[in-house]
Amino acid sequence: MATLTPTIPELLATAVVTTLAVDFDPQAREASIFYWDRGLSRRQAVVEAAERTGDETVSRLVGELRTRPADPALHLALHTRLVDLAGNDGGPALDALFERAWEAESNSRLGYHLGPRYAGTGQVTVEPQRLGTLPTGDGLAPGDTPQVLVVVPFRDRGPGLRLRNLLACLLALRDQSVPRGFYQVAVVETDDTPRWRDTVSPRTDNYLFAYKPDDFNKSWAVNVGVVNAPGRAEIVCILDADALVDRDFIARNVARFHHPGTMGHLSYRDMWCLDEAATSWAIEERLWRRTAEVDPDYLRAFVLRRPPGCCVWVRTSAFHRIGGMDERFEGWGGEDNDFAYRMDINSAFDHYHDPLLHMYHPSSAVLREDGELVNAHIPALSWGPSSAPIGDIHRFAPNTATDHQHERRAGSHVS
Repeated sequence: MATLTPTIPELLATAVVTTLAVDFDPQAREASIFYWDRGLSRRQAVVEAAERTGDETVSRLVGELRTRPADPALHLALHTRLVDLAGNDGGPALDALFERAWEAESNSRLGYHLGPRYAGTGQVTVEPQRLGTLPTGDGLAPGDTPQVLVVVPFRDRGPGLRLRNLLACLLALRDQSVPRGFYQVAVVETDDTPRWRDTVSPRTDNYLFAYKPDDFNKSWAVNVGVVNAPGRAEIVCILDADALVDRDFIARNVARFHHPGTMGHLSYRDMWCLDEAATSWAIEERLWRRTAEVDPDYLRAFVLRRPPGCCVWVRTSAFHRIGGMDERFEGWGGEDNDFAYRMDINSAFDHYHDPLLHMYHPSSAVLREDGELVNAHIPALSWGPSSAPIGDIHRFAPNTATDHQHERRAGSHVS
């Protein structure tokens, strides 16, 4: 009987190297605590099998990879050695290693990309202050009627890397191949004060401040943007503030709505979580060197497989048909899955393979003691258009007695 394990040595060697790198690299768990923990036992089986091949070169390279998991030369050397052994009948120990590696890859949602030209520590970190020296780009002109609304929820109590990432995201959005008046961008900052209004406003078409001093609520922030941004856009893009988009990002995704029956899509299947060095290199490449897209050969990334939510495109009608995002989700975890599930059930919802670069910032993810996400108690698919009015910008304001107090306390502002 045929086995489900492939027989191509190059593919199996890649599975070995990728699995070992994910296990050895101390930053891998930060990319996704949930994904990393779920794959631990199968990765450890690969590590054990790699130590029992009986080949001195493999043993040496595995040992070196443990201390230098982000070294492209080591990745290539180990991969080459495994392929060579397979071509010379590496024996039962190599077969066992390949089987364990393929099992780990087939059950893991966390992969690894290391470009052959990745520079690592030689890259200088791009700080938010430096991004402030770049031109802000063109805003909307009087009379423009945008057909696309890009909503970017945001919070940074730094200044820190989230602010840096937002500014890079906004500047990349102002460097698009479609006419500037075709789309508008709305940033929704939720915090106890409009902390970054003066910095963000010149780089976005609409800045909305929504008062909420406690846990970040992405769902509510997105709904605030969709409901309160001016105009009547036919299409909404929900975009993570940490996404660095290419020049054809809007043109490519809007064209997909020309297919009959299309109501929404995820533009990607895998999300590349860049490390700090790769993030700064990518920002410089996209914004200072003005490239249309970033060359993956220079990047190191932890690859999250099929994570919904970082970039979602929907028709505005479909968004409201399902009641927007579920505002009961607080903190980080689960809200994107829930929205994607409801879109998929209620609409024609597609998936594409575009690259999605997620710029680095320290992780905010928190797991409960039982290993589940903090919002695991919320029943899936239980939110709908009759659940509650959505996008109330004053929902968490301390005093909603008068419109004047709304404006003064919530700091609502559109620029």
